[in-house]
Amino acid sequence: MKVYDSPNIRNIALLGHAGSGKTTLAECMLFEGGLITRRGSVDDNNTISDYHELEHERRNTIFSSLMHVPWKDSKINILDTPGFDDFVGEVIGALSVTDTGVMVLNAQHGVQVGTELIWEYTEQFQTPMIFAVNQVDSEKSDYENTVSMAKQRFGNKVTVVQYPYNQGIGFDSIIDVLKMLMYKFHDDGGKPEKLPIPEEEMEKAKRLHNELVEAIAENDEGLMELFFEKGTLTEEEMTKGMKLSMINHDIFPLFCCSSQRNMGSGRIMGFLNDVAPSAVDMPPAERVSGKTLSCDPDGPTALFVFKTISEPHLGDMSFFKVYSGTVNSGDDLQNAVTAASERMTQLYLINGKKREAVDCLKAGDIGATVKLKKTHTNNTLHQKGQPYNIAPIEFPAPRLSMAVKTASKGDMEKLSMGLHQLQEEDPSLIAEHSAELKQLILHGQGEMHLAVAKWKLDHSSKLSIEFEAPKIPYRETITKTVKANYRHKKQSGGSGQFGEVYLLVEPYYEGMPDPKDIPIRKTEIVDLPWGGKLVFNNSIVGGAIDTKFLPSILKGIRQRMEDGPLTGSYCIDVRVSVYDGKMHAVDSNDMAFQIAGATAFKQAFLDASPQLMEPIYDVEVLVPDDIMGDIMGDLQTKRAIIMGMEASGVYQLLKARVPLSELYKYASTLRSLSQGRAKHTQSFAEFAKVPHEIQAEVIKQRQLAMEAS
Repeated sequence: MKVYDSPNIRNIALLGHAGSGKTTLAECMLFEGGLITRRGSVDDNNTISDYHELEHERRNTIFSSLMHVPWKDSKINILDTPGFDDFVGEVIGALSVTDTGVMVLNAQHGVQVGTELIWEYTEQFQTPMIFAVNQVDSEKSDYENTVSMAKQRFGNKVTVVQYPYNQGIGFDSIIDVLKMLMYKFHDDGGKPEKLPIPEEEMEKAKRLHNELVEAIAENDEGLMELFFEKGTLTEEEMTKGMKLSMINHDIFPLFCCSSQRNMGSGRIMGFLNDVAPSAVDMPPAERVSGKTLSCDPDGPTALFVFKTISEPHLGDMSFFKVYSGTVNSGDDLQNAVTAASERMTQLYLINGKKREAVDCLKAGDIGATVKLKKTHTNNTLHQKGQPYNIAPIEFPAPRLSMAVKTASKGDMEKLSMGLHQLQEEDPSLIAEHSAELKQLILHGQGEMHLAVAKWKLDHSSKLSIEFEAPKIPYRETITKTVKANYRHKKQSGGSGQFGEVYLLVEPYYEGMPDPKDIPIRKTEIVDLPWGGKLVFNNSIVGGAIDTKFLPSILKGIRQRMEDGPLTGSYCIDVRVSVYDGKMHAVDSNDMAFQIAGATAFKQAFLDASPQLMEPIYDVEVLVPDDIMGDIMGDLQTKRAIIMGMEASGVYQLLKARVPLSELYKYASTLRSLSQGRAKHTQSFAEFAKVPHEIQAEVIKQRQLAMEAS
């Protein structure tokens, strides 16, 4: 296999809303580059990129897949990505290592919400972008509207390079205003004829050509001077200026194609080869130290693992990008995170599920290896003595959480191993054993995301699991001051147990005055691990209780606060003063006072008008104008407080505060209400009082659950 030099490597990600035709475009690219002799189709389940069994079932891309294709003297690495927002982790992983994004638009629908959501990440990574308006051969194709929507959303940086001469059912020709040619295709697509632009299209083509030239020139002073001097630019000058403008995010060239009929893909590949930047052209990679690392094939070896998959009978396969130097089969490298030594036993080039062994890969290239023992996604492997550490990928916070149950308690260990493997493959999935809720919680990006996780556990780990709603992490507090006492006395032969305590229990707030008529000898302020405070006052006078028993009383109260009297939730913001009590010279011990303290606290808590507090989340919904009313109305049925709204491109950003108990499966509700045109993010804001009638219902359900258990 030919080893490509760094300047001749192109790394691209195919991006876009589900159904825009990314996978079919990838097939065209592989076919045009001679990697395959026959194009597969999504309907026939025989494409190179969508090879997973689950993708065949769903007829959609779920996992990003790596391919490569030679083109002229270059090699184009292609990452085909999912279009559903649930699988955004796959998109972010791909964007982290590619140097150009190809945003595929469906000419029937224009800029869809999936495009909008993915664009946010391309802005974050500052990925050079081109647009490919696909499906211009469709009966409902509206190229002009698609371009208008793109310019409206992404600005006038979107610059037309091509437009269809005859879109719709009879489509067979593309006018290219960079080359100033018309490409006419045969019925089966492929290589087109190069023809002069028809006379009736010349005025439009010249206007678009001039707009393209001006867009390129205005971002480069030297080119601007040439443009003013000559009134135009040569193709070579335009190519140079366009590459720089793409790197600076100053221009987004727009092409058109029909990937279904293989018309236009070759020209896009030619542009990627001739104009799109290589890793050498791009700004240096950010390192954890704050320094940077340039793409230099002669520099120290450093590679970054951006994706991990589990291969049956092979183990974990690690996908990586070489950021510096040259990695050779058999090299020993060091993990910058774990300091473990790893041997690159074999290097592979990947085309979907097929792999081809190679001896080496140079800086800028993307490949894979197997059997790395202590290396995971987001780890850097570097040449020993050269401790480079590439900045890790930041994956988005989860938007949906489900509790996981197994059919058998004996499967828990197997489930833990399965979840660990899922997180290795997909860092946007987070599994946790919640001590507070006493549940195993799986957090993900949406219902479809978690459904895929369930499918994997069913099929790969042979586990039968069920999802259920997670419990709500309520907090309990009190609203009035009370006194309570409890005597713990137990005699069962020999030494017994005796402890009696008198407590003053108050709602706590910062700056509150000391208790009236009760002296304070010592105060201990406990910052509770779950939030809030417990203030514990020693107000004992006259030695009614020996000071050595006070820690036991505090321990009993702490234990009771971990299992609140109302619902078993954590208690917060309470001040407790121990002001009296009794002890026995023989029978008093730590356990007796621990029990007495816990029981007295529970009695006081229940008499102090206890209040349940619920978690409130900040919710932001990105929503089109025309369905804003529906989304807002639905939120108001969820006890939401609308905090405001603001424009975000062609969308509105709706901000609200919503109780967590109302957000269960909200991602699915939102998708249904908006037909997939809206998305949301949520983050914890505060705890707030639960309305009285809801509190009563929560307590009732807790009692019923305890009786049933």
